[in-house]
Amino acid sequence: MEPNEVREDWAERSGKYSPEYYAEIGPNEVSDTLLQVLDHYVTTDAAILELGCGSGRHLAHLYDNGYENLTGIDINDESFDVMAEHYPGLAETGTFHTSALEEFVTGVDPDAFDVVYSVETLQHIHPDDEWVFETVAEITADLLITAENEGNSPKRGRENDGVSYVDDEFPLYHRDWKAVFTDVGFAQLLCEPTARDTIRVFRTP
Repeated sequence: MEPNEVREDWAERSGKYSPEYYAEIGPNEVSDTLLQVLDHYVTTDAAILELGCGSGRHLAHLYDNGYENLTGIDINDESFDVMAEHYPGLAETGTFHTSALEEFVTGVDPDAFDVVYSVETLQHIHPDDEWVFETVAEITADLLITAENEGNSPKRGRENDGVSYVDDEFPLYHRDWKAVFTDVGFAQLLCEPTARDTIRVFRTP
């Protein structure tokens, strides 16, 4: 699958794995872990960016716990209509952008955000666009958090050269995120495997 095909699939996604789908599920254990990490390392006025925020269930959890300097980006333009319906306080307070991640990060100043995080988003970046990871590091002033599938789920292993497929359709690229971000100078502070993902917390040098 070509990079543009991957992006178009997620931009037009409805039903399962759509913004509405995740809004109805709401915050989960990853949301709780994000909050715990931020409460430990930063203050509530920290500038926070979620990559691939969807309808905002993780940002909403932060908002409900006192964080208001929140920014989100998602490629699906329905995300923010769903957000306004399910999380109106977040929608009114935060700053949101409809864009491909690859396009958005190139227009952001270095160290623009104290915290940048992704939840099952970077794993969908096509190998041709792996330059994005270094750019994500450049816009992060303090903490970078990844909650991505690294092949620890029994249903999504590292077979087929580290690629598996969501519903036999959407490619998921399993990467060693510790290596990806320590190679650009970050220090890993925390690694917490879950049944589905591996949560990693990195800090800038």
